[in-house]
Amino acid sequence: MQIQSMQPLCTPEEWQARIDLAACYRLVDLYGMSDMMANHISSHVPGEPGAFLINPYGMMYEEITASSLIKVNLAGDILAKPHFGELDYGINRAGYVIHSAIHEKRPEAACIIHTHAWASMAVSALACGLLPITQTAMRFLKVRYHDYQGVVLDDAEKASLIADLGGGEVLILRNHGALVVGRTVGEAFNWAHRLELACRTQLAAMATNSPLNEVPAPVLEATWNNYQRGTRRPYGLMEWPALLRKLERLDPGYRS
Repeated sequence: MQIQSMQPLCTPEEWQARIDLAACYRLVDLYGMSDMMANHISSHVPGEPGAFLINPYGMMYEEITASSLIKVNLAGDILAKPHFGELDYGINRAGYVIHSAIHEKRPEAACIIHTHAWASMAVSALACGLLPITQTAMRFLKVRYHDYQGVVLDDAEKASLIADLGGGEVLILRNHGALVVGRTVGEAFNWAHRLELACRTQLAAMATNSPLNEVPAPVLEATWNNYQRGTRRPYGLMEWPALLRKLERLDPGYRS
């Protein structure tokens, strides 16, 4: 599908946000966390409070480009989108409900990633939730949960979604999937990648049907603290440029 460039209609800041968000879609797919055309990743539009970018409902993650992203406001009005031809893609209703709620109440969150990746979906269905049985999982020692209320189509669910997320970066959606937020696209991708890795290793360990080795609570707390903002450099600061270089080697088309 040939999509005309949206760059002439964007500020330099919005165009850069589009490039980073398109890259995030490609990387989520590359690292096995996509679900065909389902799910959604959004980015705020710098300098335009209340506006955010999200995927057109109907395109695969591997197809997303900077120009194919749709700009909407908190009310769900489409502010800008390219010409998609006869299919005339719009946005996913559940994507709008989830992302508009968080962009409104957490304006510092530049990027929100919602996934139906297989491991985090499986852990979301476990009564025990995510267990701090590996160093990677200890980063999520205080992960929060949101009980399943059906497909997220009703604005009424926004309040409980925001309350359950609180000021955190990660929310496991019970019997559904996962949601992460970040102050940058790179930070959000880091949270999503590490969460899925923690879930995969938990399922692998549980599948052996052997006793799980427990780590003492003080060690868990100290390890969790090592991952917190202010203790270490921001997530994504080093790896995001490297991930972009990876994409440039594989397929730079996301920038168009």
